[in-house]
Amino acid sequence: MSEISTGKLWGIGLGPGDPELVTVKAARLIAEADVVAFHSAKHGRSISRAIAAPYLRAGQIEEHLVYPVTVETTDHPGGYQGAIDEFYEQAAARLATHLAAGRTVALLAAGDPLFYSSYMHMHRRLADRFDAEIVPGITSVSAASAALGTPLVEGEQVLTVLPGTMPVDELTARLRETDAAAIMKLGRTFPGVRRALSDSGRLADAYYVERASSTRQRVLAAADVDEADVPYFSITLVPGPTPTTPIPARGAVDHGQALPEADRTTTSSDSAIEAPVATTPGEVVVVGLGPGAADWTTPQVTAALAEATDLVGYATYINRVPERAGQRRHASDNKVESERAAMALDLAKRGARVAVVSSGDPGVFAMAAAVLEVSAEPQFKDVPVRVLPGMTAANAVASRAGAPLGHDYAMISLSDRLKPWDVVAQRLSAVAAADMAIAIYNPASTQRRWQVGAMRDVLLEHRPPQTPVVLGRDVGGPTESVRVTTLGELDPDEVDMRTLLIIGSSTTTAFDTPEGTRVFTSRRYGSVPSR
Repeated sequence: MSEISTGKLWGIGLGPGDPELVTVKAARLIAEADVVAFHSAKHGRSISRAIAAPYLRAGQIEEHLVYPVTVETTDHPGGYQGAIDEFYEQAAARLATHLAAGRTVALLAAGDPLFYSSYMHMHRRLADRFDAEIVPGITSVSAASAALGTPLVEGEQVLTVLPGTMPVDELTARLRETDAAAIMKLGRTFPGVRRALSDSGRLADAYYVERASSTRQRVLAAADVDEADVPYFSITLVPGPTPTTPIPARGAVDHGQALPEADRTTTSSDSAIEAPVATTPGEVVVVGLGPGAADWTTPQVTAALAEATDLVGYATYINRVPERAGQRRHASDNKVESERAAMALDLAKRGARVAVVSSGDPGVFAMAAAVLEVSAEPQFKDVPVRVLPGMTAANAVASRAGAPLGHDYAMISLSDRLKPWDVVAQRLSAVAAADMAIAIYNPASTQRRWQVGAMRDVLLEHRPPQTPVVLGRDVGGPTESVRVTTLGELDPDEVDMRTLLIIGSSTTTAFDTPEGTRVFTSRRYGSVPSR
């Protein structure tokens, strides 16, 4: 008596969404299968089937496996888990019927079948009885990294993949410990994910990618995402190495739909900039939005933004500007200042009215210097450039604490990306020796953690430990905090890229009031030399 032949179960990885990212092997097996199975929620729309649609053939049996529950409540006696377990058992039985009859079953899985996928539940229930094989697919982590156009990890760096469903405290701890991270399962979990990113000091370096590789792909800074509009098919990435190319990198969209062909030049990465060609140049206006609150943007800057045909700037700052019909937005990463300046000037050379957007004041560690430096090149000699001032972060933080910058003070950036640390240390020492208050910009990031401690050591050579220090974080923003400590008690772990420090001088005084600690730097010294 001959043995009855059974069919084979294929776990087919479809990749992240773009049908062209389905592997050659997966496409062949989908077309050859007797049965094509796929999951969906109760609404019946299956993302997996939509991806595989180009490879289906007429006459195939389709098994549509509909979840009884996703995020809604259920009256199942076993609760949510009971309902899901029962569903998987029933689904496995349906597929087993086909396999026992000798039919080949292709079970579709978005991404990779064994990476946060429903396929694994069928594999556990069927692979011990039937021949089963996995066809791997491109994961959403890889697709999101490609959308950013920057490495996730390099060298000996560690990448940690985390589910957004983890408790916020645990997620925060793991984010602090890893070099790079990919956070899956967003949707309703995103508010907690963003809180964990903020609490771990990783929010400024985190990016959000929605529906990676699809025509509805969106790429945003994680800090700028609307928590009420985050679908499950999205991911947050925290790259290990500092990005060296503009983000979003190619074809990324800020508003949830594919760009029309006529508008594809509005992303910062396109090789050609198709601004209107004009016989006379337009203009570049470099503007400062102020440090955070919308009412800190001056009427002069608001008018310039309204008049601009094009906005150029770091994505986080451009996203603070209300959208206007017909206005093109060219967003890029915050480490490509010269390239951004050249883009703005080239647009203006072709007749556009360009607003280059900075936070705070554009002349303080921002875009004004970069634009003017590039504008000195002969090719841009006829392009007018104006600079419109904005409130500085130093002034905003100072106002929250009182008047710590009431006398002579200096502004120093701790970033050693554009100047060596020995120059930073030399300037800190000189200003401290001159007994001036100091506003410290760019004190730390996820990649630069030792500079704040080194700064404190340099300043303690000239200032007593009880010198008042103001820490202002996200002043004017939704997570604003201001705290007063002393130089001796300054904890570098409290400081990140969104923090501005004000270090007092010998005449700076801190005193307690019912409203909190107030700080001022007196304009009078003990003795004033005669003229």
